[in-house]
Amino acid sequence: MASTRGRVQPSPGDLIEVYRPGYQHWALYVGDGYVIHLVPPCEVAGAGIGSLGSITCGRAKILKVALKVVVGGDSYRVNNQLDDKYEPLPVGKIIRAAELQVGRTIPYDLFTNNCEHWVNNMRYGVPESRQVRNLVLAGVGATGLTLGLAGLVYMFTGKSENTNQRNGR
Repeated sequence: MASTRGRVQPSPGDLIEVYRPGYQHWALYVGDGYVIHLVPPCEVAGAGIGSLGSITCGRAKILKVALKVVVGGDSYRVNNQLDDKYEPLPVGKIIRAAELQVGRTIPYDLFTNNCEHWVNNMRYGVPESRQVRNLVLAGVGATGLTLGLAGLVYMFTGKSENTNQRNGR
């Protein structure tokens, strides 16, 4: 059974963060137990890493479904994560804008137009994804560390080889 983290009952206009194994899926709560969310055709509730195939989908549909269907067996929480950075749009405007998009198929890109970008655009008017930002920052950090270590290895092994060459070895 799905469990919630944070507030138990979402309010219209709230962002819902669903914890899938390996990533988070995002939806916009519109009331009466329903959410609107951006769904690549290969996204399946509770599928976890297997649904990361959405990376290659290229298109996604905006659907209105019951929150319990979107959550499946995963846990979720209300997470209006950017309220400290941006002022939310009026709730009525958020809901109307999202409702007008239901049924549309739009371009999908993991890094520039994913479900988190979409819900943040609906709530704040800003398509932002902290999940992608954190992934990119982690990648940059890992790349920097890898390059730094490679440089150190080269420096020590190269120096050793040069010393050996000078000594006639």
